[in-house]
Amino acid sequence: MSDLTLYSTWGCHLCEQAEALVQQAGLADKLQVQDIVDDEALFARFRVHIPVLAASDAQGQEQLLYWPFDHSALASWLAALDLTTTD
Repeated sequence: MSDLTLYSTWGCHLCEQAEALVQQAGLADKLQVQDIVDDEALFARFRVHIPVLAASDAQGQEQLLYWPFDHSALASWLAALDLTTTD
């Protein structure tokens, strides 16, 4: 897994907003966008929840941030995971 994974799909305007928040936080180079339609398991898991951000914590456990979130919530979530923004 890259530092951050955004579970998304084509045509999802909320997913575009979530991606923009990550980019505004200066983390575009750490972001991998994963289209859930390409994976049956991801589709079953996230189909009604996207966008969802995922990252691993210090113990290697997946941590999820479900929409809706704003810049402040994103920054707090990243700080809890020891991932930093550039602003």
